[in-house]
Amino acid sequence: MTFQETINQDKPVLVDFFATWCGPCKTMAPILDDLKKRVGENASIIKIDIDKNPQAASAYQVRGVPTLILFKNGKTLWRQSGVVAAPELEKLINNNK
Repeated sequence: MTFQETINQDKPVLVDFFATWCGPCKTMAPILDDLKKRVGENASIIKIDIDKNPQAASAYQVRGVPTLILFKNGKTLWRQSGVVAAPELEKLINNNK
């Protein structure tokens, strides 16, 4: 499934734009693992390495990492840069199911 097909799903898709050299991105990793357990099949959570996918990062004007963007049916519903707590992300996903 391509990135475009993934974000066009009719369930929420949380995209984590990250970089391997980014300290806060490493902090986000266990938070996203926890979130995946909390939301199960209600949402997809994918990680995009901006160094390996610069075109995706520039398409969504990702200037800093981590940047989290929530998509549904291809539309951006929410975005935020920096570390975000799992309960906040879970609430966001549940409000956009």
